Amino acid sequence: MSLAARPSLWRAVAALMLREMSTTHGRVPGGYLWAVAEPLAGIALLSAIFAIGFHAPALGVSFPLFYATGLLPFLAFSDITGKLAQALNFSRPLFAYPAVSVADALLARFLLAVLTQIAVASLLLGGILFLSETHAVPDMAILAQAAGLLAVLAGGIGAMNCLLIGLLPLWQRVWSIAMRPMFLISGVFFTFESVPLPWRDILWWNPLIHIVGLVRRGLYSGYDAAYVSPAYLLALGLGVALLAGIGLMRWHRDILSDL
Repeated sequence: MSLAARPSLWRAVAALMLREMSTTHGRVPGGYLWAVAEPLAGIALLSAIFAIGFHAPALGVSFPLFYATGLLPFLAFSDITGKLAQALNFSRPLFAYPAVSVADALLARFLLAVLTQIAVASLLLGGILFLSETHAVPDMAILAQAAGLLAVLAGGIGAMNCLLIGLLPLWQRVWSIAMRPMFLISGVFFTFESVPLPWRDILWWNPLIHIVGLVRRGLYSGYDAAYVSPAYLLALGLGVALLAGIGLMRWHRDILSDL
């Protein structure tokens, strides 16, 4: 039966999203304000530090905008993959009900995380463009493409992490360690073109550098970001999602019994 044909699917997903909203942010003072405050503080700190040593950012004239175009995609990817990785643990008590499936839990967390990150990015980028002289010309079609590709990439990798953590709990620690250097090599502080060869050719395989480049192409009219490959991002995200889906169908009962 397809997802659209299953009557209870969207009711279960909506209920899980509401539960996620209340448990993740509803019990914390400030609620969803923290989702905005964290990247805002990071952008402000990076801008202040680098403004001391440099007269202008690598692109444009606005330090906050340049670092926002790098930091926001990275934080969105980290948040979406992290939420999906813990989807089974978070919803474990609900799997006793026949109406709730593993697919429901993954889809609910994915949709809520994506919508939250889009809202956060829209607020922060919109605020920067409105409050400061950035000389940026937003191209909404390119920015929407970047958001869609980021969702596909993070969804696939997050689902794979969910599977791997279920089969091998040590993977959570391994992934956490691996993401630390990713912050430094994902274009938050620099442009892809500024990296010398042969390191640039190696860096190309980092999918986040493509997302960051696409976001910057959508905001800086003179920046082409010719290295960006949407086909690579789609193939990677969908390919990993397919493998994760097959694995979860095969081993989800074993994973749930071990939780």
